[in-house]
Amino acid sequence: MHVTLVHVKVKPDHIDDFITATRLNHQASIRETGNRRFDVLQSPENPTQFILYEAYASADDAAAHKQTAHYLAWRDMVADWMAEPRLGVRYDGLLPKG
Repeated sequence: MHVTLVHVKVKPDHIDDFITATRLNHQASIRETGNRRFDVLQSPENPTQFILYEAYASADDAAAHKQTAHYLAWRDMVADWMAEPRLGVRYDGLLPKG
């Protein structure tokens, strides 16, 4: 599995906007053929910090996600709401298999 943890820090006055936009991206992403998981996590200690846990069957599936209309719309919509650039950290999913 091709897994990316996307670390996001949102400006405090855009937390709700970010959650709404990310919910739409999540709902479309989980319907993608190669998607295995797309979790949206928010820190209880610092509500401006999020992690998007994105798991795809392959690197090609993950790359295809970044070409979808819903991802491109999300990326452009949330850009000005970021307190700092988002950071994607790549992992290989070992378990569970598939």
